Amino acid sequence: MGGWGKIVGYLRAEQPADYRRSLIIFSVGVIALAIFPALMVELRQTSLVGSPQTYLYLEVGGTLLSFCYAANALVRFRGTHDRTALILAFGFVLSGIIETVGYFGLNEALASGHVDLSRVPTGWMVSRTLLAILLLAAVAVERYMPTARQPSRETAGALLVVAIAAYVTSAAFLAAPSDPLAQHSSTLSRPWDLFPGFLFLFAALCFWNRLKRDKKSQTAPSLYDYSLFIVASLNVICHVSAAFSRQLFDGPFFLAELSKTTSYMVMLGGALLDQARLFDQVRSMAVTDPLTGLANYRRLISVIEAELDRSRRTHHPFSIVLLDMDGLKTINDRFGHLTGSRALVRLGKILRNHSRAIDTAARYGGDEFALILPEAGRDIATRVFTRIRERLSSEDEAPSLSASAGVACYPEDGDSAEKLLGAADRALYRMKNHGNSNVQNLTRIAACL
Repeated sequence: MGGWGKIVGYLRAEQPADYRRSLIIFSVGVIALAIFPALMVELRQTSLVGSPQTYLYLEVGGTLLSFCYAANALVRFRGTHDRTALILAFGFVLSGIIETVGYFGLNEALASGHVDLSRVPTGWMVSRTLLAILLLAAVAVERYMPTARQPSRETAGALLVVAIAAYVTSAAFLAAPSDPLAQHSSTLSRPWDLFPGFLFLFAALCFWNRLKRDKKSQTAPSLYDYSLFIVASLNVICHVSAAFSRQLFDGPFFLAELSKTTSYMVMLGGALLDQARLFDQVRSMAVTDPLTGLANYRRLISVIEAELDRSRRTHHPFSIVLLDMDGLKTINDRFGHLTGSRALVRLGKILRNHSRAIDTAARYGGDEFALILPEAGRDIATRVFTRIRERLSSEDEAPSLSASAGVACYPEDGDSAEKLLGAADRALYRMKNHGNSNVQNLTRIAACL
């Protein structure tokens, strides 16, 4: 009762939502531990027996998946110096190679007719234990060396960890006088399979704790993080199932193989989805201003070129509003550069919130911003700036902000990005010289243009 009380007390120490979630997971785990052995015993007693050919499909399929994941992990390591990905890449490659070599050896023995199906292949134990050890090594590296301070030296260290784990694991199992035999009379016919199972269980708990730490630190876990936890959990199921197998190709054996291959699928799928997320982030960073979140100069030029192409086809106008924040240097000198950066963010937020879905707000550079207004003439552009200026003046946050603007319209002011931006820039500085952000001046200047 004392142990159960400690567990319940630990769960209650969490937030209410986390407590309910943890309690549900804990209850499901207890029920699974109670039911799973009975299911395995029943599955072992049925006549469900697979064929060596089905085993071949699972083995070769799992190996190909592990190689694909390893290639993906190496790409991830090259771009992010993620030592965890590097260790797992080698872990899955070595595991796949050992399992494939073991399968072909088993296939030759089956063809010759001299094979004892009760014997557990050494390759199985070596590959599975090695993968579990490297999962734990990846956890340790991520936990105690989360940042690569010396990438070259730490990469060499990661490879050394892989080499040592592979050597020790292989030596330990190959030193055995013969392959172990399944014990038909025991409920757990292959108890040694629980050893890598415990290693995978420990890895699953470590990955689960990492997910909880990320949530508490307000860091959203990635699909890759979730996939690591699921992979470790599926391999726990794999080895618990294998522990009930009396001979190769029986029901528990195939459940173990299916769980293992599914874990490879989850690992590869999680890595691919997370890589797509990283590529999307890189693409977004390439066209986004890091301070304001608006489009950057590269994206601005691209949008203008696209609007020029569209307007030439449709013969419809579009406008560019070039804005300049008034007195940014004074704000920086009086309140500090952090307040000045905050002022730029405030103006960027107003531009984003008071633009149409088809408009593009961009940071042109420094304290200058731009708005691309498709299907909008000079009058509409002037009204847009008037609305932005009114919103700036109504803000309660200090210091108060104001902006000047210049408008250029296609095709009157030019037929290229350079000409349009130049016309808007000249209109902007005419406005500054005629009264510092006065909207009537903007209207008058726009009319004269």
